[in-house]
Parts: sequence; C-alpha cells; structure tokens
Amino acid sequence: MNLSDSPTAGLPPIERSSAAEAVFRSLRQAIGDGTLPVGTKLAAEARLAADFGVSRSVVREALRSCAALGLTRTETGRGTFVVATRPPQDLVLGAYSARDLNQARPHIEIPAAEFAAGHRTDDELAGLRRLVDAMDAEDDGEAWVELDASFHAAIADASGNAVFAKIVADIRDALTHQSETLNLVAGRRRTSNAEHRHILEAIAARDPRAAAAAMKAHLGAVRRTVTTIVEETEK
Repeated sequence: MNLSDSPTAGLPPIERSSAAEAVFRSLRQAIGDGTLPVGTKLAAEARLAADFGVSRSVVREALRSCAALGLTRTETGRGTFVVATRPPQDLVLGAYSARDLNQARPHIEIPAAEFAAGHRTDDELAGLRRLVDAMDAEDDGEAWVELDASFHAAIADASGNAVFAKIVADIRDALTHQSETLNLVAGRRRTSNAEHRHILEAIAARDPRAAAAAMKAHLGAVRRTVTTIVEETEK
C-alpha cells in the first residue's frame, strides 16, 4: 500500500508539542467535515503515525479519544472504523451516561467531602495526601485516572457514611471512564490536580464548608467540560 493510499495521508504533519491532542483534533475535524466519512476504515497505527509524523503511542492515545467520544469503533480482526460524525448529546461513560453522573455526583460527593472534613482520621488524611501527590507526579494517563478514582473513593470512605462509600464504589468504573475522556479530549489533568489539592487542603483543615465548596467547584468544572466537548461539534 502506498503512503498516498491512506485516507489520512493528505492531512498535515503534527507538531510534537501536545502531539496526541493535535492528532486527535485533526482526526476529529476530518471526521466532522466529511473528509473521513462514516464507514471509513482508518489505517493501522503505524501508517497513521507515518501520516502525521508522530509515534505510534501518540496515535494510540488520539484514537482512544476518538473512541471515547463515540466517533470510531475498533473491531477485533477488522480494524478501526468511523461510526459517527459527532459525539452523542449524552456521552456514555462505562455503565452510566455523563448526564446521569453529573446529576447524581453533587448529591453524593459534596456532602461526602463535607463529612470527611469533620470525620477523617490522620491515617485517612495521609492516604488522601499520598494520592494527590501521586497524581501530581504521574505522567501515565491510565495510571492517573485510577488514582483519581481512588481519591474520590477515599473521600467517601473518610466521610464515615457507608452509603456514600458504597455508591462511589459502585460508580467507580464510570468515574474512571469520565476522567479518562476529559483528560484525553480536553486536557484537564493539570487543572484537576489543582482542584483535588484544594479539596485535600479543606479536609486537612477540618473545614466542612470549604471542603463542600471545593468539591462543588470541581464537579462543576467537570460538568462544564463535558458540555463543551459535545457543543464543540455542533458549531
């Protein structure tokens, strides 16, 4: 197969800074404007890497972003295909929709953070601090989202309320999917790190009101980012 036979061969090479995000945006635009119509089979990772002038790991991350938004689907033994020109109105994140998560989480995690500030033990605080420090230092996206889910679960545990702890444990997989999607598509990891530290500081200070406010601000930012991701393709 000639390089020119690849459907992405005509797209411009990518600058290496923010390479995965740039490849994702290029693919997303090409899918949205019909350059890569629904039904198109994308080239293999190696060919895409050559088309864009980046590494295969960069292409792999960009393709995960496309799949997270429902734009592409990978079929074992067949390849990756374009299946939609834009994300659905309500993203599906694991077993739950983004809408359902965004409606439910404030009623669970804001009071959980508030109670954690009043009930946490020194050991629980140390565990939360280790998680936040680990997220700050973590470069691997998949490892980071697991730490993120662990942080939210640890706050629910520290609340002293078994119902909050059980609910957060039950939705943990969906939280991981949401976190990965927002990081891949919107680059929210650094901002989330700062928001997490604000929550931690309020819990450390035993300030329930500040902890509730910090969690509310974090969840509000998540909700706005999800909305932006969908609305970007409707312009």
